[in-house]
Amino acid sequence: MNIYGLTLLELEDYFLSLGSKKFHARQLFSWLYEKRITSYSEITDIKKEILEQVEKDYAISPLRIVQVQKDVDVCKFLFALSDGEHIEAVLMKHDYGNSLCVSSQVGCNMGCRFCESGRRKKVRNLETYEMVLQILMIEKELEIRISHVVVMGIGEPFDNYENLVKFLQIINHPKGLAIGARHITVSTCGIVPKIRAFSNLDLQINLAISLHAPNDQLRSQLMPINQAYPLKELIAVLKEYLEKTNRRVTFEYILLKGVNDSVSCAEELCQLVKNLNCYINLIPYNETTHIDFKRSSMFQIMKFYDILKKNKVNVTIRKEFGSSISAACGQLRSKKEEL
Repeated sequence: MNIYGLTLLELEDYFLSLGSKKFHARQLFSWLYEKRITSYSEITDIKKEILEQVEKDYAISPLRIVQVQKDVDVCKFLFALSDGEHIEAVLMKHDYGNSLCVSSQVGCNMGCRFCESGRRKKVRNLETYEMVLQILMIEKELEIRISHVVVMGIGEPFDNYENLVKFLQIINHPKGLAIGARHITVSTCGIVPKIRAFSNLDLQINLAISLHAPNDQLRSQLMPINQAYPLKELIAVLKEYLEKTNRRVTFEYILLKGVNDSVSCAEELCQLVKNLNCYINLIPYNETTHIDFKRSSMFQIMKFYDILKKNKVNVTIRKEFGSSISAACGQLRSKKEEL
């Protein structure tokens, strides 16, 4: 097991099981996340015999960075995991800070037809520590502070719910990575029971929904998850979420040429989100060599945008990052398995 997979509460319980004190857990947490040690031998305020037991029980080993690709304001990292699998994470430099797009699984079972990441079926969930270390290692490699995290990389976060929640607790904790809850966003394709569970967490973390279609027929064609949880159920659970959290929801909407970018789709979308505390994030499609969908023209994108604006829907068009290094939205996928 890896030490970066433990929340502070779990670490406190662990120290108590050793016959030690809770405050040793807080000390170790500080060494890990504030002082950024790489070896237990660097710790000076916990007894040696206790640390020897901790080292037997929990490794402090990192992931391995295999490759770094750079584009304007973006870096893509390819990580090798201990079992030989690979994942990717993307750093994006904004005027408000550094944002990291984190992966949550090796592969993905959701099968969204337009998504490169989902072409490889899920191999396994990432462990909590494998998610935490994506942040720690990139901060160390680039000598920067990551201020924002989006769990939108490879995988469906809510299909790895328990590890996701622990990851969020660690990076949000003031003694952990101390990333503000409102600077963390989790994106899901719409697993209704997990959205309901997420709404009951005492965290002010942002929720984004991969929508991409305004009606069930089209969304089921694009996103198999809609057959299990159609729009009526999705919108209903989001109303519950809004009532419980008073947090605005983001809808992500990738515009596909001739598929979901028509005037009628825009008008349907306005009706679907009417009276919801939300905004729409329109995403120009990032084409890939393996998938036939094409991006909408800028004329059509602006036409779609204008319809939403005229209907008083909060809407933005996402700034594009990293398409030249396959680091843009929907393009993440380790190419190692194709070699």
